[in-house]
Amino acid sequence: MKVACLGWGSLIWDPRELPLRSEWLTDGPTIRVEFVRQSGKENGRITLVILPTAEEVVSQWAEMNSDDPEEAREMLRLREGRPHRRHIGQWRVGRADPTSLPGLSEWAAARDVDAVIWTDLPPKFQGEEGRIPSVEEVAAYLDGLPEGPRVEAVQYIRNAPAQIDTAYRRELASLVPATVP
Repeated sequence: MKVACLGWGSLIWDPRELPLRSEWLTDGPTIRVEFVRQSGKENGRITLVILPTAEEVVSQWAEMNSDDPEEAREMLRLREGRPHRRHIGQWRVGRADPTSLPGLSEWAAARDVDAVIWTDLPPKFQGEEGRIPSVEEVAAYLDGLPEGPRVEAVQYIRNAPAQIDTAYRRELASLVPATVP
């Protein structure tokens, strides 16, 4: 069974222990993601999550080094810091497309993919899960971080693949200083 993992953020440039059979490929399914999740970690990052109202972008994907979708899902959950299992999305051939990923079955069929997994964390800001911050709130938050965490948070946004060209990313490029100390 061929299991694909979708990526659009740090999984691509920092997969850590995530066991992949392939490199990241740039022809993933179309998704809607945005920088609207304040990391719960001390690093202060604002991360990309699926957001149905965001603009469409093309995700990346890699084949997991597992033929078992449940095992692959657990591998992704561990890489993502052990979020609740409900925050690791999964699709298999024969199932309906998830509402957040319309067209997934056609994309998978064209690549002989039998199952797909992805990180499915909700937006979160100022400790409030489900809260979608405005781009101005994100910019003010980043600007208010101490230098070290701010450098890391801005670098996270810059590290996102170029094809993940979101509205917040474009706006933050003009609001957050181009050079970070």
